[in-house]
Amino acid sequence: MTDEDELRDQMIDAFEGADYPISSPMDLVPALPDGPGTTFESGDFSMTAMELNTKTSGGDFPYDDVETFVDDIIEDLSEQGEL
Repeated sequence: MTDEDELRDQMIDAFEGADYPISSPMDLVPALPDGPGTTFESGDFSMTAMELNTKTSGGDFPYDDVETFVDDIIEDLSEQGEL
């Protein structure tokens, strides 16, 4: 079973180093520890940052902070049935 709080924490850790505000997914790449291959995992869920970008709407840019961005990604994953 996927723990959304665990995923949220992983994503915040990975994306918080970006230079906010961000205006596109490309603004996040330099902050990722393993670039687009950075993987987020919890329970049966496993997805790279690149997969997040292709399997979700990608967000509603611009974002002023990491928490709002991650909340939108988690919500989108839930709506897509990925969580």
